[in-house]
Amino acid sequence: MKFHSTQFGMQEVDPESILTFPNGMPGFEGSTRYKLFHDDKEQQVVVHWLQSIDEPDVAFALVDPAVFGLNYEFVLTDEEEQLLKMENVDDIAVLLIAYKPQPDADSKTNINANINGPIVLNTRTRLGLQKILVGIEADLTLKSKKPAA
Repeated sequence: MKFHSTQFGMQEVDPESILTFPNGMPGFEGSTRYKLFHDDKEQQVVVHWLQSIDEPDVAFALVDPAVFGLNYEFVLTDEEEQLLKMENVDDIAVLLIAYKPQPDADSKTNINANINGPIVLNTRTRLGLQKILVGIEADLTLKSKKPAA
């Protein structure tokens, strides 16, 4: 199956690899089918791309929170477990949406991550959702290491 991405051009995807977000994501409820991929040229993958198949302009940069020393522990509601068709917690992956803040002198090398809205994927059923966490009082900014002078 082929689809067009505004950011990545024409893409070919195996229909069996499509991720479905039955309820979409907040603000993107009409986009329920996604392809998760990364740059094959990267030796150590840090950023994955979640590209909407339904809307060519919608793509999210995702990062594994463990890469940055973050460990998530939260409870899914019964409805969320049913939506994901969760049978085993080992099938669940948690990723964060990463973004660059508005450009300014202090943020040229910074990447922020949405720690209040992790993406939860069932890797077995290929179903996902964005879990909105309430009450987290922290900001997270990921900074690239500057080479030693």
